Amino acid sequence: MSPVTGEQRWQAAELGREALAYADTLHNLARYLTRNATDAEDLVQETYTRALRAAAQFTPGTNLKAWLFRILRNTFISLYRRQRRDPTVGGLDTVNPSQHDATDGGWLRGDLELEHLRTVVGEEIERALMSLSEEARTVVLLDLEGLSEHEVASVMGCPVGTVKSRLSRARLALRHQLADYGRTKTPGPTAPCSTKPSS
Repeated sequence: MSPVTGEQRWQAAELGREALAYADTLHNLARYLTRNATDAEDLVQETYTRALRAAAQFTPGTNLKAWLFRILRNTFISLYRRQRRDPTVGGLDTVNPSQHDATDGGWLRGDLELEHLRTVVGEEIERALMSLSEEARTVVLLDLEGLSEHEVASVMGCPVGTVKSRLSRARLALRHQLADYGRTKTPGPTAPCSTKPSS
């Protein structure tokens, strides 16, 4: 094994300083992947450890956040992901692609409330996200973080076309679930007062 040079130490230190700015966003994705706060902390720490070891492989001028997300997801897959299939409720595997419509395109990105999903998230939106498969949750959260489709594809290790398909289906699944929530929370009409004379 080659000794670590002064240049490599400098690169690792510089990358470490820049990478710390993304601690909250990394933890947010880690929490949705692991479903556990403690495991999320461990996953983020391991991500930083691996990133610093691989600092020389990072290309300056490219998207550091996307690079860190890729390391985090690869670390999750190798250390945390269960072997059994991730159960979904209304997720990617249960959504009919033919249900996609033209109005779906900017639903998440264009909506100010959902644009702040990573910081202000309601219980029902959280439940809806958790009901999706791991791949669906990941593409939605990476999209909300502002990553391009090509960057999401790099993080996910799949073609751009697959990212587009997964994102479209995930958006549609969330829309359906949140629409159902809205219907269940809408108060019904007030019952009319009885006009029957009292006996």
